[in-house]
Amino acid sequence: MKKVIAVVGCGRIAQNAHFPAFSQMDNIRIKYACDLVEDKAKAMKDKYPDLVENVITDYKAALADKEVDAVYVLTPNYAHYTVTMDALKAGKHVFCEKPITVNYALSCEMAKEAEKQGKILNIGVCNRYHKSVEMLEQYYREGKFGKIYHVYCSFRNFRCIPGLGGPFTDKKQSGGGVLIDWGVHFLDLIFYILGGVKIKNLTCDAYNEMAKDMKAYNYTGYGMWAEDTADIEHGVNDVDDFISGYVRTDKANISFNGAWAQNVKENDMYIDFMGDKGGARLIYGGKFTFTDGKTLESVTPEYDIPDMYLKEDNAFVESIETGVKNKGNIENVLETALLLDRLYASAEKHEEIKL
Repeated sequence: MKKVIAVVGCGRIAQNAHFPAFSQMDNIRIKYACDLVEDKAKAMKDKYPDLVENVITDYKAALADKEVDAVYVLTPNYAHYTVTMDALKAGKHVFCEKPITVNYALSCEMAKEAEKQGKILNIGVCNRYHKSVEMLEQYYREGKFGKIYHVYCSFRNFRCIPGLGGPFTDKKQSGGGVLIDWGVHFLDLIFYILGGVKIKNLTCDAYNEMAKDMKAYNYTGYGMWAEDTADIEHGVNDVDDFISGYVRTDKANISFNGAWAQNVKENDMYIDFMGDKGGARLIYGGKFTFTDGKTLESVTPEYDIPDMYLKEDNAFVESIETGVKNKGNIENVLETALLLDRLYASAEKHEEIKL
C-alpha cells in the first residue's frame, strides 16, 4: 500500500531534489503540498499534476488528516523544530531536511520526541546515499585505508553568498552561515565514512568579512544563488562567510576550511582521507581517486552515480514500512549536530572546547 505524504515547504530543495525523486517513486501519494507562499505549492501541483493531490498553506491541516502517514519538512532551518515536533506529536513519521535544526539542544528534543512517539525521524543527510561516499565507507570497513589518521576538507567558493540579506544570512532564521549550510554535508559524510566518531576537542574561527556592506558586495562566478530570497535593502547579514577549524575525535582528526565567498578565484570542493595504507581524494558530488600506499598507483574507479535523493527518499519510506532505523535516522546524525553547535561556540568564545 502506498504511503500518504504531506510536503511542508515547496522551495528550492523541494523543487530541485525531492519532487523530482517523488515523481520516480510508485510507493507514495503526495496528498498535500504546503507552503506559506501558496504559489510555490501550486507550482508543484502544476508541474506534477498526477502526483500532488492538494495545495494548502497551513500545514496543520495535513497533520489533522489521519490518512497522512509521514511529513516532509523542507522549510527554512528555523522552522524545522516547530513543524517536526508538531508532526511527531500528531503521530506522523517525519523526514526533516538538514540541518536538524538551529542548535544541538533542540535537535536532541526532536530525537527524544521521535522515540517517545515511536516514529521514524530521518534527516536529509543526502551524501550518505551518494555512491562515492558509500564506496569509500566500504573501502574503510574493508581496511583499504588502514588507519585513517587525518581528514582534510575544503568547501570554498569565490563569491556566492546565498540570498544576501535574506533567511540564509540571518542567524535567527538559519542558525549560521557556510558551516551550517555547506559544512554540515562535508563533516557528516566524514563521520559516516569513519563509521561514527566521538568528538574529543575542537577549535574554530568564523569570519563575516566579505559583505559587511551588503550594498557594496560584488559577486560573480557561481553567483548569488537563492537571489529570490535576498533583501539587501532591509535584511541582515550576521553569519559566517568563512570558517576554519580543527577537530580531534576518537578516530581520525579533521581540519577544514569553508567559504561562501573569498577573494581567491577558486572553487575547491573536496575531501582528502589520509590513511597509513591508502588515501583518497573525493571531489564533492563526484568521484574519488584512491592511492595505494604499496603500489603507489592511483585509480579512479568507474561507476554510475544514481540519484542520491531518490535513494534517500526510498530509504525513508522503507524505514517507515519496516520500523528499522537506517543511516539517515536522527540518532545517527546527532553527533554532527553536536559538532556544528560546539564549533560555533568555539568561534564565539575564541577558545578550544573539550567534550
